[in-house]
Amino acid sequence: MKNITTIKTSKYISEMKQSDKNFSDRMEQEGKKFDYAVLVMKLRESLGLTQFEFAELVNKPQSTITRIENGNANPTIKTLESIAEQSGKKLVMSFE
Repeated sequence: MKNITTIKTSKYISEMKQSDKNFSDRMEQEGKKFDYAVLVMKLRESLGLTQFEFAELVNKPQSTITRIENGNANPTIKTLESIAEQSGKKLVMSFE
């Protein structure tokens, strides 16, 4: 039987990010989409709305809300500003 070395996922990702710029860029982009997904989902849940109700409130198709919350969309700042405005919130951005 062949001896297989196991590696933790976090260690593998860290090593790949250091050795492969394309991988690192993709991980950063996917991380941003995940952040947007969580923010939009938390906003919707804080309002006590279903995706359908939230989509109606912010004047977006439910499919758009679903794609954002699933991390399958990379919403523009304009889209996020519109969602914030339509839900009575303010989009806040910062450089860290």
